[in-house]
Amino acid sequence: MTVADDTIAVVADRLFGAIERGDRDAVAALWSQDVVVWKVADGSRGRDRALRVIDWFIGATTQRRYEILERQLFDGGFVQQHILHAGGTNGNAIAMRVCIVIKVDADGLICSIDEYFDPAEIAPLLSTTGQ
Repeated sequence: MTVADDTIAVVADRLFGAIERGDRDAVAALWSQDVVVWKVADGSRGRDRALRVIDWFIGATTQRRYEILERQLFDGGFVQQHILHAGGTNGNAIAMRVCIVIKVDADGLICSIDEYFDPAEIAPLLSTTGQ
């Protein structure tokens, strides 16, 4: 499968922009129906369960920003290192370092996401009160 680099770059920018804006529908529109999402914290998920996590994250945060450290394109996808900055509705904030590998299918939809991060770094968003 060959997906043009410019298509992959546009998909990447749209995905992270949608999450920053809290636009769950835009995220869903970028994912194939059979997308597989794997997170170091809890293994593989299908589309519906992964979208519920996006819903939770958007609902648990008041603002989100990606500080992209590096993005490398490869045939059919990209790997990116970033720091996810987010302020929680509970008053806490995170700056979580993430490495993510995303594959894009021939239709320009995300078909695979592998996300690597320290699960302890998201814990401040799970707290019921600010620290």
